[in-house]
Amino acid sequence: MSSAPLIQGIHHISAISGSPKVNFDFYTQVLGLRFVKKTVNFDDPFTYHLYYGNHHGSPGSAITFFPWAHVVQGSPQTGEATATSYGIPFGGLEGWQEHLLRQGVSFEGPFDQFGQKVLELKDPDGLQIQLVEDAGVSGVEHPHLEVLDESSAIRGFFGATLDVADIGPTAELLEAFGWSFEAEESGVHRYRAPGGHGIGKVIDLVQQTHGEGSFGKGTIHHIAFRVPNEEAQAAWVDQLTHMGFSPTPVQERFYFKAIYFREKNGILFEIATDEPGFTADESIEELGSSLMLPAWYEPHRTKIEQALPGLKAPIARY
Repeated sequence: MSSAPLIQGIHHISAISGSPKVNFDFYTQVLGLRFVKKTVNFDDPFTYHLYYGNHHGSPGSAITFFPWAHVVQGSPQTGEATATSYGIPFGGLEGWQEHLLRQGVSFEGPFDQFGQKVLELKDPDGLQIQLVEDAGVSGVEHPHLEVLDESSAIRGFFGATLDVADIGPTAELLEAFGWSFEAEESGVHRYRAPGGHGIGKVIDLVQQTHGEGSFGKGTIHHIAFRVPNEEAQAAWVDQLTHMGFSPTPVQERFYFKAIYFREKNGILFEIATDEPGFTADESIEELGSSLMLPAWYEPHRTKIEQALPGLKAPIARY
């Protein structure tokens, strides 16, 4: 058992998209997620870094995108996270089918997986998405964006799918995190975080070979796991080093601190702190309403704002 504290779930998932406006419209108006943060790529201030999540932008709900309008289409490969799944209340898929039909979005299902009903679709850039009925997420707050009603709205991540050449090493790492093997079905090996139910608690491992893939829109860059604070993160730096991994120095992301490493199947993992969270520079009511820049880019705000396409957060009712 690891000497570091158990890792309680997924913190966020980061992906690549094409047009920022198409991405923004889909995740707010089709999926009904809250736009919780509008900032920029710290290495390229003329590219957005967009965050979507639930009402609070809680750890376990945030998907982030680096959108490049002219990026090539990507395709998944073995050694990557290949799908995101979202938890909705039990009985909510009927509302989703009606909503997606109205929006003209194709989907497959519903079908049963591990005793739960699942709907599959893709975002405009081809990123695989699952909607999973999960009674364990019903109590989680979400924004009232009038996109879907209370009985159907996404509460946060259910989990993610990782495609690996060899399940063993990744499973061993998850077990070191404190996650437990739950079941296997049709080649999908499900692992669950400590604490049972809630958001961001599931990783599905699939052993297969896609062949050569390509980086681009519709692909996941990395998956981040959550720890409460810097002390817990430092314990994991020591633990990972002892296990033979090479974690990076701590990176300041303003809403969390981050370390990165590649697990043995090549997937880029991050361990991110819950603190300080997305309210570090905006109130709950104001999340996503302004372009937030790091201090070194503030002198260039006017030039940056003029270069970026306009994105206005939908008004949420509270």
